[in-house]
Amino acid sequence: MVWGIQEAEFDRIGEPPLLTDKDRRDGFVGVILSYGFGHDGRGNADAVLSGKLVWEYACKRRGVKTWQCEDIHFDRSDHFRLRPEAPPRPKGYYFSKIQTGERYQNLNVSQFLKRLDDPTCCGPEGIQLLTITHTHFTDRMNDRKMPFMAFGDYHVAPHGFSDFCDALQMFCSQGILGLGIGKVDLNYPLFGIPTLRF
Repeated sequence: MVWGIQEAEFDRIGEPPLLTDKDRRDGFVGVILSYGFGHDGRGNADAVLSGKLVWEYACKRRGVKTWQCEDIHFDRSDHFRLRPEAPPRPKGYYFSKIQTGERYQNLNVSQFLKRLDDPTCCGPEGIQLLTITHTHFTDRMNDRKMPFMAFGDYHVAPHGFSDFCDALQMFCSQGILGLGIGKVDLNYPLFGIPTLRF
Protein backbone atom coordinates (compact mmCIF):
# COMPACT_ATOMS: atom_id res chain seq x y z
CA MET A 1 0.00 0.00 0.00
CA VAL A 2 3.16 2.15 0.02
CA TRP A 3 2.44 3.66 3.44
CA GLY A 4 6.04 3.50 4.64
CA ILE A 5 5.36 1.07 7.49
CA GLN A 6 8.70 -0.44 8.46
CA GLU A 7 9.17 -4.22 8.65
CA ALA A 8 10.25 -3.92 12.30
CA GLU A 9 6.80 -2.58 13.18
CA PHE A 10 5.21 -5.84 12.02
CA ASP A 11 7.57 -7.76 14.31
CA ARG A 12 6.41 -5.69 17.32
CA ILE A 13 2.67 -6.29 16.88
CA GLY A 14 2.51 -9.05 19.51
CA GLU A 15 -0.44 -11.12 20.61
CA PRO A 16 -3.95 -9.67 20.65
CA PRO A 17 -5.67 -9.31 24.03
CA LEU A 18 -8.28 -11.88 25.00
CA LEU A 19 -11.92 -10.98 25.52
CA THR A 20 -12.91 -11.16 29.17
CA ASP A 21 -16.30 -12.23 30.50
CA LYS A 22 -17.05 -8.53 31.13
CA ASP A 23 -16.15 -7.71 27.51
CA ARG A 24 -18.59 -10.35 26.28
CA ARG A 25 -21.34 -9.12 28.62
CA ASP A 26 -20.75 -5.61 27.25
CA GLY A 27 -21.28 -6.88 23.69
CA PHE A 28 -17.68 -7.00 22.47
CA VAL A 29 -17.29 -9.69 19.84
CA GLY A 30 -13.64 -9.63 18.83
CA VAL A 31 -10.33 -7.83 18.63
CA ILE A 32 -9.21 -5.68 15.70
CA LEU A 33 -5.80 -4.43 14.62
CA SER A 34 -5.46 -0.77 13.61
CA TYR A 35 -2.61 1.55 12.71
CA GLY A 36 -1.94 5.09 13.86
CA PHE A 37 -0.25 7.24 11.20
CA GLY A 38 1.55 10.53 11.66
CA HIS A 39 1.67 12.44 14.94
CA ASP A 40 -0.48 14.98 16.75
CA GLY A 41 2.43 16.86 18.38
CA ARG A 42 1.79 15.21 21.77
CA GLY A 43 3.24 11.75 21.13
CA ASN A 44 0.07 10.24 19.68
CA ALA A 45 -1.00 9.39 16.14
CA ASP A 46 -2.82 11.88 13.95
CA ALA A 47 -6.29 10.30 14.11
CA VAL A 48 -7.58 12.26 11.11
CA LEU A 49 -4.63 11.26 8.90
CA SER A 50 -5.05 7.64 10.05
CA GLY A 51 -8.54 7.56 8.55
CA LYS A 52 -7.80 9.73 5.52
CA LEU A 53 -4.93 7.60 4.17
CA VAL A 54 -6.95 4.42 4.35
CA TRP A 55 -10.04 5.99 2.75
CA GLU A 56 -7.91 7.34 -0.11
CA TYR A 57 -6.50 3.84 -0.59
CA ALA A 58 -10.04 2.40 -0.76
CA CYS A 59 -11.03 5.00 -3.36
CA LYS A 60 -8.10 4.06 -5.61
CA ARG A 61 -8.36 0.30 -5.17
CA ARG A 62 -9.65 -1.44 -8.26
CA GLY A 63 -12.95 -3.24 -8.01
CA VAL A 64 -14.32 -1.05 -5.21
CA LYS A 65 -16.87 1.61 -6.07
CA THR A 66 -16.86 4.44 -3.54
CA TRP A 67 -18.85 7.56 -2.79
CA GLN A 68 -17.92 10.42 -0.44
CA CYS A 69 -20.11 13.20 0.88
CA GLU A 70 -18.94 16.58 -0.42
CA ASP A 71 -18.97 18.00 3.14
CA ILE A 72 -16.12 15.75 4.34
CA HIS A 73 -12.78 17.58 4.25
CA PHE A 74 -10.11 15.55 6.05
CA ASP A 75 -7.48 18.25 5.51
CA ARG A 76 -9.37 21.09 7.22
CA SER A 77 -9.50 21.17 11.01
CA ASP A 78 -12.50 23.53 10.91
CA HIS A 79 -14.40 20.83 8.99
CA PHE A 80 -13.17 17.52 10.43
CA ARG A 81 -11.67 16.36 13.74
CA LEU A 82 -11.42 13.67 16.36
CA ARG A 83 -14.02 14.33 19.06
CA PRO A 84 -12.22 16.43 21.73
CA GLU A 85 -13.17 14.05 24.55
CA ALA A 86 -12.07 10.97 22.59
CA PRO A 87 -8.96 9.14 23.75
CA PRO A 88 -5.81 9.78 21.69
CA ARG A 89 -4.83 7.05 19.28
CA PRO A 90 -1.41 5.42 19.61
CA LYS A 91 1.20 5.64 16.91
CA GLY A 92 1.89 2.41 15.01
CA TYR A 93 -0.05 -0.83 15.39
CA TYR A 94 -2.52 -1.23 18.23
CA PHE A 95 -5.30 -3.60 19.23
CA SER A 96 -8.79 -2.75 20.42
CA LYS A 97 -11.80 -4.83 21.33
CA ILE A 98 -14.88 -4.10 19.21
CA GLN A 99 -18.63 -4.11 19.61
CA THR A 100 -20.05 -3.71 16.09
CA GLY A 101 -22.99 -1.43 16.89
CA GLU A 102 -26.15 -3.52 16.55
CA ARG A 103 -27.14 -2.96 20.16
CA TYR A 104 -27.15 0.84 19.75
CA GLN A 105 -29.27 1.25 16.62
CA ASN A 106 -32.06 2.80 18.68
CA LEU A 107 -29.86 5.72 19.86
CA ASN A 108 -28.48 8.79 18.17
CA VAL A 109 -24.78 9.58 18.56
CA SER A 110 -25.39 12.39 21.09
CA GLN A 111 -27.46 10.12 23.34
CA PHE A 112 -24.85 7.42 23.08
CA LEU A 113 -21.91 9.71 23.88
CA LYS A 114 -23.67 10.79 27.10
CA ARG A 115 -23.75 7.12 28.17
CA LEU A 116 -20.11 6.40 27.39
CA ASP A 117 -17.97 5.29 30.29
CA ASP A 118 -15.09 2.91 29.55
CA PRO A 119 -15.39 2.26 25.81
CA THR A 120 -15.18 4.88 23.10
CA CYS A 121 -16.58 5.14 19.59
CA CYS A 122 -14.77 4.39 16.36
CA GLY A 123 -12.64 6.93 14.57
CA PRO A 124 -9.92 5.80 12.16
CA GLU A 125 -10.41 2.22 13.33
CA GLY A 126 -13.83 2.12 11.67
CA ILE A 127 -12.53 3.15 8.27
CA GLN A 128 -9.61 0.72 8.57
CA LEU A 129 -12.00 -2.04 9.66
CA LEU A 130 -14.27 -1.68 6.62
CA THR A 131 -11.62 -1.01 3.97
CA ILE A 132 -8.62 -3.12 5.05
CA THR A 133 -9.06 -5.72 7.79
CA HIS A 134 -12.73 -6.78 7.63
CA THR A 135 -13.86 -6.01 4.09
CA HIS A 136 -16.38 -8.88 4.33
CA PHE A 137 -18.39 -6.62 6.68
CA THR A 138 -19.20 -4.38 3.71
CA ASP A 139 -20.61 -7.39 1.86
CA ARG A 140 -22.76 -8.13 4.89
CA MET A 141 -23.91 -4.50 4.97
CA ASN A 142 -24.72 -4.64 1.28
CA ASP A 143 -26.83 -7.77 1.90
CA ARG A 144 -28.50 -6.09 4.94
CA LYS A 145 -27.10 -8.75 7.28
CA MET A 146 -25.49 -6.16 9.54
CA PRO A 147 -26.18 -2.47 10.15
CA PHE A 148 -24.26 0.41 8.65
CA MET A 149 -21.92 2.21 11.07
CA ALA A 150 -21.75 5.68 12.61
CA PHE A 151 -18.30 6.60 13.93
CA GLY A 152 -18.97 8.82 16.93
CA ASP A 153 -15.32 9.74 17.55
CA TYR A 154 -15.11 11.54 14.19
CA HIS A 155 -16.93 14.86 14.12
CA VAL A 156 -17.74 16.80 10.95
CA ALA A 157 -18.59 20.48 10.56
CA PRO A 158 -20.48 20.42 7.25
CA HIS A 159 -20.35 24.19 6.78
CA GLY A 160 -16.79 24.67 8.04
CA PHE A 161 -17.62 27.10 10.83
CA SER A 162 -16.48 24.67 13.56
CA ASP A 163 -20.16 23.71 13.82
CA PHE A 164 -19.38 20.08 14.58
CA CYS A 165 -22.93 18.75 14.48
CA ASP A 166 -22.37 15.60 12.38
CA ALA A 167 -20.66 12.25 12.86
CA LEU A 168 -18.95 10.26 10.14
CA GLN A 169 -20.94 7.33 8.75
CA MET A 170 -19.95 4.40 6.53
CA PHE A 171 -22.26 2.12 4.61
CA CYS A 172 -22.34 -0.23 1.66
CA SER A 173 -25.42 -0.26 -0.55
CA GLN A 174 -25.91 -1.50 -4.10
CA GLY A 175 -22.22 -2.40 -4.20
CA ILE A 176 -21.04 1.13 -3.36
CA LEU A 177 -18.95 1.79 -0.26
CA GLY A 178 -19.99 5.18 1.06
CA LEU A 179 -18.48 7.70 3.44
CA GLY A 180 -21.16 10.09 4.63
CA ILE A 181 -22.29 12.14 7.58
CA GLY A 182 -25.29 12.23 9.85
CA LYS A 183 -26.54 14.68 12.47
CA VAL A 184 -25.41 13.62 15.94
CA ASP A 185 -28.88 14.48 17.32
CA LEU A 186 -30.85 12.37 14.82
CA ASN A 187 -31.38 8.63 14.91
CA TYR A 188 -30.65 6.71 11.72
CA PRO A 189 -32.25 3.27 12.25
CA LEU A 190 -30.07 1.53 9.64
CA PHE A 191 -26.89 2.63 11.47
CA GLY A 192 -25.36 1.08 14.55
CA ILE A 193 -22.76 2.81 16.71
CA PRO A 194 -19.73 0.55 17.12
CA THR A 195 -17.55 0.94 20.20
CA LEU A 196 -13.97 0.14 21.08
CA ARG A 197 -12.18 -0.81 24.27
CA PHE A 198 -8.45 -0.17 24.16
